[in-house]
Amino acid sequence: MKIMQPAPILGIDLGTTNSLVGVVDSGFPILLADENGSRSTPSAVLHGEDDKVTVGAVALRQRALHPTRTVTSVKRLIGRRPGEAGWVPPYVLSDLKTTPVEVSAEILKHLKAVAERALEQSVSKAVITVPAYFNDAQRNATKQAGELAGLEVVRILSEPTAAALAYGLDKLSEHQKIAVYDLGGGTFDISVLEMRDGVFQVLATAGDTQLGGDDLDRLLARFIAEKVSLPPDDIRVSEGAEAVKKRLSSDETASFNGLEITRAELEKIAKPWIGRTRTHCLRALSDAGIKAEQLDEVILVGGSTRMPLVRDHVREIFGREPNTSQNPDEAIALGATIQAGILGGSLRQVLLLDVTPLSLGIETFGGLMNIIIPRNTTIPAKAGEMFTNAVANQSSMLIRILQGERELAKDNWELGRIEVPFPPVPKGGARVGVQFRLDANGILHVLARDTATSTDTTLEIRGTAVDVADERVEQMIAESVDFAFEDMNERVWTETRLKAEELLPAVDLALAQLGNTIDDGEKSEVIRHAAAVKNLLDSPAHDARALKEATQRLDDATQALAVMLIDRAVEESLSRRGLV
Repeated sequence: MKIMQPAPILGIDLGTTNSLVGVVDSGFPILLADENGSRSTPSAVLHGEDDKVTVGAVALRQRALHPTRTVTSVKRLIGRRPGEAGWVPPYVLSDLKTTPVEVSAEILKHLKAVAERALEQSVSKAVITVPAYFNDAQRNATKQAGELAGLEVVRILSEPTAAALAYGLDKLSEHQKIAVYDLGGGTFDISVLEMRDGVFQVLATAGDTQLGGDDLDRLLARFIAEKVSLPPDDIRVSEGAEAVKKRLSSDETASFNGLEITRAELEKIAKPWIGRTRTHCLRALSDAGIKAEQLDEVILVGGSTRMPLVRDHVREIFGREPNTSQNPDEAIALGATIQAGILGGSLRQVLLLDVTPLSLGIETFGGLMNIIIPRNTTIPAKAGEMFTNAVANQSSMLIRILQGERELAKDNWELGRIEVPFPPVPKGGARVGVQFRLDANGILHVLARDTATSTDTTLEIRGTAVDVADERVEQMIAESVDFAFEDMNERVWTETRLKAEELLPAVDLALAQLGNTIDDGEKSEVIRHAAAVKNLLDSPAHDARALKEATQRLDDATQALAVMLIDRAVEESLSRRGLV
């Protein structure tokens, strides 16, 4: 009788161009081949006119005949809302009666079948990789695709982190700082990690979810189309451009329909494309708090890093020869497999600490962003704060959950919202605790608790409709730097304005209550300072420093009024009790 071993957890690289699946067997991560002996499955899905779905190499071979029915690079669409700016494919998913999640699920079903054939047993769990800069909506959509394929997704893993695991599995006793430069078919990521005694800690990450080899293919296709007088979206030109690009990674020249193209011509076209990765690399180093010369290695992964121009660019940015020891097409899948082995218990010497790429917080009174979990926080993470109502007689508190790096709520992305009801109370009378829990997949769970009734309201940010296009993800941190001065001035102005607007009615009330008991000179001084504050509030200049100083002068001038009001309140209290 054959003794069945527990089903292993799969490691899956769900790639833009190709996808792979692996398992840990006898303590070693291995990638599984299909019936044709190929470990790599093209991420292509053909929707036949008879509604038959074909996945992989067979589907890709049909692309020239059925370009509007063959779905490729769907990873660039997953988690995006219809109509958002970005790459526009030659097919229309709604015409095919499908979605990016469903297409991705077909690829995952195929990989699941490959694994079950190779292992001769059923499998039901998987670790799936995503770009480090995938936002919450994209991560959730990937998880949904896995579930639709019949897999329990036990971990969503960032791709550069997976590549670092593959690189460092045989270096567990070493202490190294490494950067992983991951340029694939549709996305770019750069992560800085520290390895020490089997612990892999991500220090910082940056990237662009709409930058990859596909973009260079289109640029080269336009160049070729002009030379041979064909439309740039002609599938023959598109496929020819991809083949020429690959050939020029090893050869100095390549031809298409009699047109000879040189590596120099390709590199001239590619320079602006590859140059877009530089800012992200420098930002990741800055966020990690290290200099390029402090790195022990710069690891290259992703098929696009085979290009000599890319390697030259990396060498120039980091001032060192890049490490090409990893198979650029397989490193991420191997890392996913290692993580699956860790979670399944077959690999025990490794601990992985990932980070969140963007800050998470809520909008507070005055339209400010209050950060609860800062970017580059190690995940899983949990944090919370207590909030009160800012207006008297409020009967509920609307909590807007935000993601981003700007000081004002309007400049960040709304991920979701929770409304917490409570009986009308005076200003500051309600107390609502808000807790963020970011799980190991980078998916956010929000809990809001009314402390008076202990009533909880929860929200899992799933399938989020982000209010901006996905390609703006990588712009968020750059904008936070570009507008840092203006943002901070506006934040200081808003905070000072709120204090001034709170102080002015209190001053008016004190003057009315104290009446003629105030010295005329003192009263005139208070009125003069109050008028100065009002003038600054009405000024379009938003001079935060001047308003802060004027508010402080008004506050100082009313100290005597405050003492008089306190004395009057004490006398009235004693009088009511018959003590005076």
